[in-house]
Amino acid sequence: MILVVCGPPGAGNTTVTLGLNRHLEADRYDFRVIHTDDLSTPVYDHLFERVAESPEANWLLDGTFYEAQWQQRIREFPDVNVILVTADRDTCIRRNHERDGVSERAVKVIYDEFDWPDADFTVDTDVLRVETAVDLAYERVQSWLVEADTVEK
Repeated sequence: MILVVCGPPGAGNTTVTLGLNRHLEADRYDFRVIHTDDLSTPVYDHLFERVAESPEANWLLDGTFYEAQWQQRIREFPDVNVILVTADRDTCIRRNHERDGVSERAVKVIYDEFDWPDADFTVDTDVLRVETAVDLAYERVQSWLVEADTVEK
């Protein structure tokens, strides 16, 4: 299974990814985690190469995936589920500034040019506390894991 956690910078993608990973590890699921912030350019080419090198692995991918071409390319792999983390533009700018992330201009450009994906599940961190967003996302992931297990049998 491939879990993609995506959204604009500052929406809470990495926080949700880390929370999901904690839940998955606690329940003894084995997922390999990739944060696009840790990859060199071309970031998404490197990400796709890693996933393709181990197609039997479970993956938890954290990135913006703000371009439709990246969303389409990841969907070419089997058993992909996309979790979209959203927040309004001002919230993303403020959070990004608080964490000393990418430039404010970059956040604005990415947010304004974001190709919003056809997500399998969405959490809005303006409405939900991040902990609640993580819990709801994990509930959905559990249902996907049960469904995948049922299909395999």
